[in-house]
Amino acid sequence: RARLEHIQASDWLTVGTAESNCRGCIALWENTRLERGVYRLVIDSDHYFSSLGATAAYPEITVMFRLRSDHESCDIQVVLSPYSYSTYLLTND
Repeated sequence: RARLEHIQASDWLTVGTAESNCRGCIALWENTRLERGVYRLVIDSDHYFSSLGATAAYPEITVMFRLRSDHESCDIQVVLSPYSYSTYLLTND
């Protein structure tokens, strides 16, 4: 489960919520165009690990990122384990 939020003024507004597919991708957002600005992706890692019968050190993972223009697109990759995670952001102008 994941939630995408965009900051406007000083409030975080939800852009969308979705679940990843069997490959770990959120197909629902693949063709979504976002306006420039600061966003955060909030991933419910507790839900994921509890479905595997495990617990995690991080109940959720938040990845903040910036889009510099309305024409920029990005892929965010998050690699999870119960006690660590790593992120990678690939942008395309």
